[in-house]
Amino acid sequence: MDLDPDDPRPPYMQVANALRAAILTKVFRPGEKLPSRNELAKRYSVAPMTVQNALRELRDDGSIVSRQGSGVFVRERTERPIGLRPHLERAFEAENVSIDFAGFSGETLHGAMQEPLDKIRIGRLTPKSISVRILVPDSSQPMAIPCRADDLSDSPEFRARMNRIMERHTYAIIDNVTELGRLGLVPEVTAEVRVHRAAPLFKLYLLNGEDAFFGFYPVQEHVLSLGGETTTIYDLAGKDAILFHHSTTDDDTSTGSQYVDQATTWFTSMWTTVGREHVL
Repeated sequence: MDLDPDDPRPPYMQVANALRAAILTKVFRPGEKLPSRNELAKRYSVAPMTVQNALRELRDDGSIVSRQGSGVFVRERTERPIGLRPHLERAFEAENVSIDFAGFSGETLHGAMQEPLDKIRIGRLTPKSISVRILVPDSSQPMAIPCRADDLSDSPEFRARMNRIMERHTYAIIDNVTELGRLGLVPEVTAEVRVHRAAPLFKLYLLNGEDAFFGFYPVQEHVLSLGGETTTIYDLAGKDAILFHHSTTDDDTSTGSQYVDQATTWFTSMWTTVGREHVL
């Protein structure tokens, strides 16, 4: 199966969407192992690295899981509470787009925003304004988590690694969004990253003041090579966070409306009090 040369999306996104469709239509069933990266590369006539990037997208949205030494499998838990990506893409169809994120690194948000931003670049979406606010931990300061597993002490080396990951994803988002303003594709654009000193035990997405997505970060043990030595770390597992969805309704007293309102109040309070502008 060759990819569509007229499709404006990058090849890895086309492969990801094709695999996602195969999972949804039960071509690949829950618990089933996917073909190898090289087999998928041949199937879609792309490079293995393109397949790897596509699989990363599917891991980010919870469609698949990787098992070390065994391969990649369709997630058994097929009825997940919600998928962020389609709602985020729909949010960009609004005239005025606002995206607020609080969490660990912004990696999932970075991946999920690529398609709607590409649609703006080719003129398929034409919002009048975009506002993006990203609230992440200040990894220049010690936090309770992540920490060393042996004595729960701080690991400056791990924090430095975490900071590189955070900056790679958050500033890619900021650059991509602000570029739309520079090119005149979106008349009004604001995008900013702020940091705080609390440990991020959950992730929160707020879309256009109408939808909230919330998920807890499980704490997991990871063995990493830091500073030339093997170190066991208790880390936050963002890709395993299941997101729960709440939407506003016409009833201000509904659970969804109150949840979105309180989540927005919490985010704004953090942003305007303990949040500080992050400078590269």
